[in-house]
Amino acid sequence: MSAADRARKALSRLVDASATERILISTAALVLSVLIGAVLVLVAGRMTTCTAGEAVYYFGTGFCYDPVVVFDRLFLGALGDPLSGSWSPNGQFAVTLRETTLLIFTGLSVALAFRTGIFNIGTQGQMVVGALATALGVLWASSLVSGVVGTVVLIPFGLLVGGVFGGLYGAVPGLLKAYADANEVITTIMLNFIATGVALYLVSGVFKDPESAANQTVPLPEFAQFPALLFGGRQDFSLVALAFGLLAIGGLYYVLEHTAFGYDIRTSGVQPEAAEYGGVDAKRTVVASLTLSGALGGIAGAMYVMMVLGTFQTGIPSYGFDGITVSILAGNNPLGVGVAALLFGVLKSGTTVVQFATDVPPQLVGVLRGLIILFVAMPEFFRLLGRGLPGAGSKPEAVATDGGTVTESGGETDE
Repeated sequence: MSAADRARKALSRLVDASATERILISTAALVLSVLIGAVLVLVAGRMTTCTAGEAVYYFGTGFCYDPVVVFDRLFLGALGDPLSGSWSPNGQFAVTLRETTLLIFTGLSVALAFRTGIFNIGTQGQMVVGALATALGVLWASSLVSGVVGTVVLIPFGLLVGGVFGGLYGAVPGLLKAYADANEVITTIMLNFIATGVALYLVSGVFKDPESAANQTVPLPEFAQFPALLFGGRQDFSLVALAFGLLAIGGLYYVLEHTAFGYDIRTSGVQPEAAEYGGVDAKRTVVASLTLSGALGGIAGAMYVMMVLGTFQTGIPSYGFDGITVSILAGNNPLGVGVAALLFGVLKSGTTVVQFATDVPPQLVGVLRGLIILFVAMPEFFRLLGRGLPGAGSKPEAVATDGGTVTESGGETDE
């Protein structure tokens, strides 16, 4: 058997792996990345100068960095030290959940487009548009209501505004893809720059807060922001926002797996020619999926405005691009997005803890985080790649035009 045949066989096995096997593979990849990362920390610590009192000893040799402390701070530090006996929901644990909440929406945005066979790199721009629209819309509406009633009304209203404007912005590359055969990778990248540039122009001019030196809108009133509940107001996190994220995961999973629209999306992503032959309107599906994908990105922007900043500022962090990694980690499965977003949130939050709690340089911390993401994502990446290669994985059932399946002999059977 040639090397190419062995590689194809391995891809086929990976494509057909069950959910349990994929979890075990990802866990093994995570453990392996930690072990390799520990070696890198020891090597870097060996190349660094420190005093004898600062050094730690492994294998009878002194090292300036302790990998046990580094990974303890990276993971347990991000969770607020749950084993310390004095755990509190505030602090770093709130930061981790905040990052997780935002990444749930951007991850779902990218995953939905991927399931349709579309590479949406424009979630960042859709997030910016949704965030700016939410800030302006909620500021206007906050003059009409106030107090508890204002909170109950304005939070859903802000999410709706962010979703609508993000969806409209996502529909632009969808229309270009469907009716002009424009490459969605190029159009979504360009639209990211357009969104950022236009937002900067508007916020530094007509919508600028006159009392602030920063490029930002007028701050939202307190009642127009997500309530903190169990977490302190300074934590920039709300359990209500996380609850919306979990509802979005369940809702998107139901749509994809149990509705006709979800069936159109899934078949278009796997076999677009066969789906169109079976009656699926490919152009409408492309536009609809990118519109819904953009809406999820816009809701992430609304969350960022109403939960984190309390206003719109230019320079929104790259949650949209992080959503691509989250989606790949999850295998484009909405249920997996929640777990992948939590892992990515832990790594982002834990990176800050490591930088403050150890002498490890930030460049090395970035390498460790990237190493973990790479190792965990690669099995799913190769699995997605294998699904697109001829001869890799099980052959999908052909769909008959009457809704049945075609047997190997060519006859049809009713489902």
